[in-house]
Amino acid sequence: MADNSFSDGVPADSVEAAKNASNTEKLTDQVMQNPQVLAALQERLDNVSHTPSSYIETLPKAVKRRINALKQLQVRCAHIEAKFYEEVHDLERKYAALYQPLFDKRREFITGDVEPTDAESEWHSENEEEDKLAGDMKNKVAIAEKEEAAAEELNPKGIPEFWFTIFRNVDMLSELVQEYDEPILKHLQDIKVKFSDPGQPMSFVLEFHFEPNDYFTNPVLTKTYKMKSEPDKADPFSFEGPEIVDCDGCTIDWKKGKNVTVKTIKKKQKHKGRGTVRTITKQVPNESFFNFFNPLKASGDGESLDEESEFTLASDFEIGHFFRERIVPRAVLYFTGEAIEDDDNFEEGEEGEEEELEGDEEGEDEDDAEINPKKEPSQPAECKQQ
Repeated sequence: MADNSFSDGVPADSVEAAKNASNTEKLTDQVMQNPQVLAALQERLDNVSHTPSSYIETLPKAVKRRINALKQLQVRCAHIEAKFYEEVHDLERKYAALYQPLFDKRREFITGDVEPTDAESEWHSENEEEDKLAGDMKNKVAIAEKEEAAAEELNPKGIPEFWFTIFRNVDMLSELVQEYDEPILKHLQDIKVKFSDPGQPMSFVLEFHFEPNDYFTNPVLTKTYKMKSEPDKADPFSFEGPEIVDCDGCTIDWKKGKNVTVKTIKKKQKHKGRGTVRTITKQVPNESFFNFFNPLKASGDGESLDEESEFTLASDFEIGHFFRERIVPRAVLYFTGEAIEDDDNFEEGEEGEEEELEGDEEGEDEDDAEINPKKEPSQPAECKQQ
């Protein structure tokens, strides 16, 4: 029988393979000329995720090496930035000393220890002319009534319930205040911020000054917030400025029966053997603003906190930062509500911008760039540290 495995010296398998390749090329050309197939293929390519990391993986080894060098430079930048914020902290300390005489006078006016002069009390509002005209009309209509009312009007000392009103006005604070906290907060006379001394770890202390009251003996309650301004060794690129990392409260010396942070409950117990029942009283934690001075501690042993604890700690840090950055420096505007209106208007503006950005995504061709400014987020003897 003749051997058909070779044809003119060429193996039969090779001839068959060449025919199959030719047929495949023809079929591919026909498919690629089909518009529907091309459209489907393009759609699939468009849906492929092109992430930065996948792009980096495609780069040559020499380019990756240079990118690693850039990352080293970025880490060095982060450490320089940390030093910058340390100097900002020193600058805050310097200017806090300049603010303090004004804040001390603020306290004197609030408590009524000092009465402001006519010059100090003069204030021109934006609607001064309208207010003046309205006032003149009222004076002409009811001078006699006003004189009588003025004679009977009480002249309270200072500005009553100044800080308590701020607590009531600011949602972030009012949510913490229980009804039984309110009589205590009415004795609050001042809140101060004190920065850590030069050369000491970065921190700030909130001091709450109270007049003598029936609830506790401390004239001052304190809350110390510890800060860190250095990149995380495990994730240096996450550094965005100083952050609060822990806080310490103080021991409140409650007078007998006045501790609002605990409540007494009665519980019945049954003896397993004799079957007798007894009633015992037990103290359990109670919701109160004054738990603010007994904060949850950040885990320092490397163990992570549960989700609820993480949220509680983050909220605590946010409140401390808000006292330091907003409440204390602008107290009178939170008392009158003007600062709250400004905050509300700013939030509305942000929402409007988001709507415009959504409109661009739906069909407009303009490119928008959003710039987010970076934010930052000695213990008095009067209060015993925990």
